[in-house]
Amino acid sequence: MSLVTLLSRTGATLAAVLLTAALAPPAAAAPTPSPAGTPAKPTPGAAATRWAVQPSGPDGPTGRNYFIYDLAPGSTLTDHVGVSNLSDRPLTFQVYGTDAYTTTDGAFALLPADQAATDVGSWIRFDRRSWTVPPGRRADIPFRLSVPANATPGDHAGGVIAAIAQARTTADGQQVRVDQRLAARVYLRVNGDIRPAVTIESVRVSYDNPVNPAAGGDAVVTYRLRNTGNVRVGGTGTVAVNGPFGWELARTAPVDLPELLPGAVFTVTERITGVPPVLRLTAEVDLAPTTVDAALPPVLRSAATWAPPWLLLALLAVLAGWSALRWRRRSTAARATGTEAPGTDADPGTDADPGRTPAGRSPAARRAAGSPTDSPAGTP
Repeated sequence: MSLVTLLSRTGATLAAVLLTAALAPPAAAAPTPSPAGTPAKPTPGAAATRWAVQPSGPDGPTGRNYFIYDLAPGSTLTDHVGVSNLSDRPLTFQVYGTDAYTTTDGAFALLPADQAATDVGSWIRFDRRSWTVPPGRRADIPFRLSVPANATPGDHAGGVIAAIAQARTTADGQQVRVDQRLAARVYLRVNGDIRPAVTIESVRVSYDNPVNPAAGGDAVVTYRLRNTGNVRVGGTGTVAVNGPFGWELARTAPVDLPELLPGAVFTVTERITGVPPVLRLTAEVDLAPTTVDAALPPVLRSAATWAPPWLLLALLAVLAGWSALRWRRRSTAARATGTEAPGTDADPGTDADPGRTPAGRSPAARRAAGSPTDSPAGTP
C-alpha cells in the first residue's frame, strides 16, 4: 500500500518543528508542525535550543491535548497557551495563531510564516507578539478567540505557534535566517447547519497481466477522496476486486484514513497481488466515513479494466488452427482417393439410379420425347 501518513489523535499536544533557511534579511518559510510537547531539536553546530508548547490555563497546564471549542458566531473567549523554555538561556518567542490544512499525504499542517491566516488563525489575538521566557521556566500566555458574527458553521482548524527566528552562519560563511516553530492544534466548531459529507471523486484501476495466468498479476487501484462537508472526517477504506458476474477475487483489509479537514483532498493507492486474469476486472471502493460524533453512511464507487488471459487465449488459438488444418488435410486426402466425405455429390459418370439411362432419363421418358426406341438386335 502506498501513500498514507497517519497522525495520532490521542497523543501529546500537536507541535511542529520546521527548519527552513533563506538568505538574510528575509525570513525563511515556516515549517510543517510536529507533535506538540516534543522539544525542538537543535540546529547542528548551534547551542541547544529546546522548548515546548501546550494548552494551559492561568495557573498552568490543564491536561488538554488540543484547544477544542464549540462556539456560536459572535462569541469571544479567553484562553492560555503554555510556552516552556527547556534551554539553559533565555529565549524570545514569536507567539501567534495561524490556519491549518491537510497535506496531500494526509498530514495536519500549518500555514508557513510568510502566509497570512484568513480563518481561525486570524481570530486569535495576543496582547503582544514577542515573549521572552527565562531558562527552565514556563509562560502561560493569554489570548482571545473572537468568532465573527458571519463565521460559517462547521469545523475550523488552526494552531497556536511559538517560533524562534535566529541568524546563522553556514560552513561557507553565508548568513541565513532559521525559523523554528512549535504549535498546539486548535479545533473550533461554529454552531449552525452541520453537514458532514465525503465523496470518492475518482477510481482508477490498472492490471499487470502475468505470463502465467495461474500465478496471478497485480491490480493497482487508486481512488481520490474529498471532504465536501463542513466538518472534519476520517474513517476506513476497503477495496474489493471482482471478476465477471460479481465473483470476488480479492479484498484488502480496512485501511485507516487520515483526518480530512473541510475541503481537503486525499489520494489512496492500493496494490493487490495474485489476481487471476479473468477477462474483466472490477475494483470497488467501499468507504466507511466517520466524524468525531458519529459514523456516516458508506460511500461506494467502482471502475473496471480488461484482464485477458493471453496465454490461455493463445493456446486456444493454436488448438483451433491445428484442428482446422487437420480437417483440411483429411478432406484433401479423401478427394484424392475418390472417397468423398458423407454428403458429397456422386460421380457424374455413374448412374445414380439403375432404372435410368446414361442420359439421365428412362426409356419411357425418351419415347415420350420422340426418341427412337431400342430395336431388337439385328433388325434394320
